[in-house]
Amino acid sequence: MWRNSAISSFSSKLLYASNPNYHYASSSSIFTVDGVRSVLSPSQYQCQRSSTSSAAQSPSSLTKLGFLNSGTDAIQPLASKARDAVHIARHYGRCYWELSKARLSMLVVATSGTGYVLGSGNAIDFAGLCWTCAGTMMVAASANSLNQVFEISNDAKMKRTRQRPLPSGRITAAHAITWASSVGLAGTALLICKANMLAAGLAASNLVLYAFAYTPLKQIHPINTWVGAVVGAIPPLLGWAAASGQVSLNGMILPAALYFWQIPHFMALAYLCRDDYVAGGYRMFSLADASGRRTAAVALRNCLYLVPLGFIAYDWGLASGWFCLESTFITLAISATAISFYRDRTTQKARKMFYASLLYLPVFMSGLLFHRISDNQQLLADSSKVVDELSSSENIVQESEGANRKVWRQSTGGPQARPPVAFASVAPFPFLPAPSYSTP
Repeated sequence: MWRNSAISSFSSKLLYASNPNYHYASSSSIFTVDGVRSVLSPSQYQCQRSSTSSAAQSPSSLTKLGFLNSGTDAIQPLASKARDAVHIARHYGRCYWELSKARLSMLVVATSGTGYVLGSGNAIDFAGLCWTCAGTMMVAASANSLNQVFEISNDAKMKRTRQRPLPSGRITAAHAITWASSVGLAGTALLICKANMLAAGLAASNLVLYAFAYTPLKQIHPINTWVGAVVGAIPPLLGWAAASGQVSLNGMILPAALYFWQIPHFMALAYLCRDDYVAGGYRMFSLADASGRRTAAVALRNCLYLVPLGFIAYDWGLASGWFCLESTFITLAISATAISFYRDRTTQKARKMFYASLLYLPVFMSGLLFHRISDNQQLLADSSKVVDELSSSENIVQESEGANRKVWRQSTGGPQARPPVAFASVAPFPFLPAPSYSTP
């Protein structure tokens, strides 16, 4: 009797441990572990069953009873390792993103892609465009990473840069150098294989100019702004060279726009961040100009240099006449903000000029792409010009011949009138002698 009761109690526990949703039959009696039967009230039985259910669900009790699957022990370390791998990937991905100055690098890629489209002529090789943009992105990321490697101590002193990966200690300098070197070499090799040597040479020279000339000059002389403008003007020329395989005069319009655009853009930025640049030890043009007059004058002068570029693009056959009008309008708009900053040199006016410069560049490039003239359209325009020139030259020749005839008639007194006898020399009077005329 006691043995049967103990066996039934143990079986019930086995069923309950394997299935927590298992319910006993309608009975209010249970058996304890030592086999002693006790009678419980329904409420006490319900509490006991709930506590037994929670105990049965705990992994420790299941482990003691030997019912936990041994595969769970192997899954937990794998899940932990997977979480660690995801965390590390996010950490370094974020560091690489900030080292590369991804938004600035994407702007460089946009200018390079625009240059590629403008230099493509009739048909655009989209695969070549993608390869060129990828190589440009990698080289730009390398240059920006090296820039931060060389400026660790300076960035640590500035509010807006002290949280970068290197000053904050999230990544080591050796790791950043390895990243910059590998991605720079890979980008240059990609341009050599998928574009041409000219494009790869421009990319490599731009990397060297930015990392090893512009970066140290920031702490030496204010001329660094103009050197940085040259660096920013090379990517569209790179794209043009990747598409056409050469550097032509038409390909210099967009680089010229970028060069002149960067001066007011950086002058406004340098004026707004003067305190940061002083703390970082940088020698910017605005720091030697307490009143800000010379800074505003330089910005205004370079804005005015942008005015004729739309007409030049139209005159050289790169874009239509509509682009000339649009370019003039947006250039006058940014010049108006420069004039306002020159008259009232405050941070508010400088910020307006800075925002206007941010708007100017995408509008200018979009208009140039939208109104560009392909080679076929250019040939048709040239042929129509040639036809017009030929027709005008023929008209000139005819007019000159008519004028010569008129002059000859006036000089010879006009055509001589023959006497009536002259008509007698032909039928019906063939017997008459032909008259002879003597000129006086």
